[in-house]
Amino acid sequence: MQRKKVSPKKSASATSKPKGNETSWGHVANWYHRHVSESDDTYHEKVIKPNLLRVLGDVKGKQVLDVACGQGFFSRALEKGGAHVTGADIAPELIEIAKKLGPASITYLAAPASRMPLPDETFDAAVCVLALQNIKDLPGALAQVSHLLKKGGTFAIVLNHPAFRIPRHSQWGFDADAGIQFRRTDRYLSESSYQIQMHPGSDPGATTLSYHRPLQLYMKELAKHGFVLAGIEEWLSHRVSEKGPRAEAEDRARKEFPLFLMLNARKQ
Repeated sequence: MQRKKVSPKKSASATSKPKGNETSWGHVANWYHRHVSESDDTYHEKVIKPNLLRVLGDVKGKQVLDVACGQGFFSRALEKGGAHVTGADIAPELIEIAKKLGPASITYLAAPASRMPLPDETFDAAVCVLALQNIKDLPGALAQVSHLLKKGGTFAIVLNHPAFRIPRHSQWGFDADAGIQFRRTDRYLSESSYQIQMHPGSDPGATTLSYHRPLQLYMKELAKHGFVLAGIEEWLSHRVSEKGPRAEAEDRARKEFPLFLMLNARKQ
């Protein structure tokens, strides 16, 4: 069966390097590709991919947009499921890696989430995995996805859990007397942005901006741009601690504090 490909609109956005790309991962493209691809024990592989494919259901023959697709990890998974996939990312370096990895049936373009030069009401579904929290123009990105989705289309968003993973304001703690590992958060409702290290220990100077937003803000912005919430899920780590005095407490805490939040929105 020949794959249907969505052709990008011809515009300056399709060929020029996006401005304001302080959240781009392009300058660590090769490291990011190795991080995602060289191990089969990543959160991408073990937690997010199987759950995301389950939530989307049968994608065979559907037009699916992968927003902030990076080097195409989830684009390729969707293509294997039979979808006609278009992936967009602000980083040309990551798009080049995605194109080299193939297959040729996937359409890739370098463009920010708020200015993807694609035809309106083209896609049956869209996904944005671990990227919306790094996009400064949240309203612009949601408006763009809303324009590109068909009525009734699904938008599956995966985030670092905004209630438990707040840059510089959440951390693990251990109560030795009670034998309990706990999660401390010292701020939540306040919006904030922080420079975070992309891969600590390898190149501490490589940073990107990450934006913390409370859950209610995501809900309000989705509603403003024509989405209703069809489902919400919280996904746990698959990891297990090595044997030690804190192993039982650590494993118990992993089952109580989810790493990821999935929002399943639907365009009205």
